[in-house]
Amino acid sequence: MNPEKIRNVAIIAHVDHGKTTLVDGLLKQSNTFRSNQAEMSQTLIMDSMDQEHERGITITAKQTAVFYNDYKINIIDTPGHADFSGEVERTLNMADGVLLIVDAQEGPMPQTKFVLRKALDLKLRPVVIINKIDKPAARINEVKDEIESLFLELATDESQLNYPIYYAIAREGKAGKTTDLDNDLHVIFESIINDIPSPKIDDNEGKGAQILVAALAADNYLGKYAIGKIHRGRLKKGSTVKILKPESSVSSKIDQIFSYRGLGKEEVMEASAGDIVALTGVGAANIGDTIATGDNPEALPTIELEPPTLSIYIGPNTSPLKGKEGDFTTSRQIAERLNRELETNIALKIVPAGLGYKVSGRGELHLSVLIETMRREGYELEAGRPEVVYKEIDGIKHEPVENLTIEVEPEFVGAVSQELGIRKAELKTQELTSTGATRFTYEITTAALIGLRNNLLTATKGTVIMSSIPCGYRPADSKYRPERNGALIAFESGVSTAYALDAAQPRGTLYIPPQVPVYQGMIVGLSNKKDDLDINICKEKQLTNMRTHASDGAIQLTPHTQLSLEQCLDFLLDDELLEVTPKTLRLRKRQLDPIKRKRESRN
Repeated sequence: MNPEKIRNVAIIAHVDHGKTTLVDGLLKQSNTFRSNQAEMSQTLIMDSMDQEHERGITITAKQTAVFYNDYKINIIDTPGHADFSGEVERTLNMADGVLLIVDAQEGPMPQTKFVLRKALDLKLRPVVIINKIDKPAARINEVKDEIESLFLELATDESQLNYPIYYAIAREGKAGKTTDLDNDLHVIFESIINDIPSPKIDDNEGKGAQILVAALAADNYLGKYAIGKIHRGRLKKGSTVKILKPESSVSSKIDQIFSYRGLGKEEVMEASAGDIVALTGVGAANIGDTIATGDNPEALPTIELEPPTLSIYIGPNTSPLKGKEGDFTTSRQIAERLNRELETNIALKIVPAGLGYKVSGRGELHLSVLIETMRREGYELEAGRPEVVYKEIDGIKHEPVENLTIEVEPEFVGAVSQELGIRKAELKTQELTSTGATRFTYEITTAALIGLRNNLLTATKGTVIMSSIPCGYRPADSKYRPERNGALIAFESGVSTAYALDAAQPRGTLYIPPQVPVYQGMIVGLSNKKDDLDINICKEKQLTNMRTHASDGAIQLTPHTQLSLEQCLDFLLDDELLEVTPKTLRLRKRQLDPIKRKRESRN
């Protein structure tokens, strides 16, 4: 296809500002689907993972393509959460321009700044879309001024300050050059064609074809796909190619070439420079490698990524209940799965650690999504407490720092200030929003950020809006140390009873109901006091011939607190582990024996 008729555009924005919803409208209004296809009545079509639907966020970047008039528009839907910024960094290499979506009420948020900086650093042409202008508290003029200030701060050259602005209600499939919207998205299609440049390609075809692998996919029929934009030349089915890696090269042969159309792919015999394609037969290719043809194949610059900020231990389950609920339980099986994840989730780093592995990523959400995915696939494992990844700069240990934005109703300002004060966060700004809420901006260490979201959700009755983004490093001062009350720990193995739980209720908050298996050293609740407390929750009521009013009464148990995966990880201290199985989450002490545990704590 003629490169002049191709547009490669990425959709970027903060979480929940309407990226995937806008892609829905572009897919439906480009006649990609028949009028009777199920997709025409669906929303968030591009979000294919169960966790994406459950969490309401995009986790992995997706590619699709629509045709408008004579143009092919390759669309890349990117995540908005900073924890998945590795997905943004690798896929922006395939784009020539971006649609920056900004909420008409919230305005530019931390992730807006992050993704826009990445796009401008790559010299991508921006188009701004102010979305959700139908919100009662929309503040369109103020948001335009905030966007202008953001571009002034981030632009790398003067030409990037000249960007078109459009307005939209993506949920209704409407957009316009003014706030008086049209009844469809045709102005967005026209903007992509007129404002986004055609692909930048190398015209020197004589040197052979080049494609930088920016994504990987796989299916049960054709195996592994290498996905990327062709930078130079033409690729033909059956061509012999070299896979150029940082320190080696591998010869291979292209079995099939697929071009994107809608949600699917269609096989083509050849593809030209500028198009985004998926190749099979190049199984040795990984993200960042160059696939090239010619007598002297040349490698393209590899993809540069931000370093991880948090790490977590993941290893085989070692509890007394190991192997009873999972299909994959051994260290070898866990290692194979983590290595498979590393092929596509390139922001991860994995190194051996004891019986398991130290897995480093961009944040709590990044790591917890991986654990939850493995759990749903049938893996049984144990995880440790999230730890900060330090960086050595000029011989001095530095720790990662993040910009944190919090928005709460006025009655919760005190609770937020108190919690952030405990965590030694530095307040940068405090302002009232147009809706009457208070917006804080803090600078906080990544270590102090662990567990903050759950604490604030509890303190604000679930109404807090918060987001954070890495902003650099500073010398580690170890000011903040996580504090928590002691744990209620099962003293013996067995099955929990209502009688024993009723007796334990006054001691703290319980995390398990009656009639569940427990083992010695398993954490069953949070104590009211600072120290750990060993309790017997398997004790049964003794039967006697004596009857009293007290013994005749039915036991009334307070409903137990059910912790999510993220809450369990936040709960952990250094001497504790989380047992993760497809059916259950169990908190436990590393040392199960209470006598040995007390001896170790004294040492």
